[in-house]
Amino acid sequence: MTPTVVAIDGGAGSGKSTLARRLAATLDLPYVNTGAMYRALTLAARRHGVNLDDGSALAALMRTLDFSVSGQPPGELWIDGAPPSPELESVEVETHVSTVAGHPEVRVAMRVSQRSLGAGGAVMEGRDIGTVVFPDARVKLFLEADPSERAGRRALERERTAAAGALHERDRRDSRVNPLVPAGDATVIDTSELGVEETLREALAAIAAIAPELIP
Repeated sequence: MTPTVVAIDGGAGSGKSTLARRLAATLDLPYVNTGAMYRALTLAARRHGVNLDDGSALAALMRTLDFSVSGQPPGELWIDGAPPSPELESVEVETHVSTVAGHPEVRVAMRVSQRSLGAGGAVMEGRDIGTVVFPDARVKLFLEADPSERAGRRALERERTAAAGALHERDRRDSRVNPLVPAGDATVIDTSELGVEETLREALAAIAAIAPELIP
């Protein structure tokens, strides 16, 4: 039986994390941020001195990390028994996470873990949830936004300068190994002119049309 997965894909700064967290609370489903999983592996590799160009070594290290759905019900992604650390958002991790995520061995190992996390149902966000991780998800949402809007949001999230250039470079690196494209049956939401509540309303309307039984 296909698990109840709401797949949310989109680029950095498109608003997918905010939407995913709000949807998870509204639909009473666990929230899984797959980007945090890649960041956790990147941080662990830097701490343990693992070569970031060695995909096999990174995949082996990834299997030592404990990813779970924990915390207050309905739960969210925890890493090694704790919520994601603020260190995952550091400049060091941001600089190297695309390299780590670019290895096929890493992506295969992550895919296994992500499918396990979503086996009981989840709101899961990333770049390829609806196309690769859960291609049979009942609900697939794809968020897009004007690059300048995305850069502005990213600057607020990261509190750094030169956000537009950094975002462009991040997109370029990620797209080399994991092109950001919506699934054929995904609902595309342009968040450029939408606030948080407006984006949530559009997403809930799409879910109500596709899978009304998920709406409380």
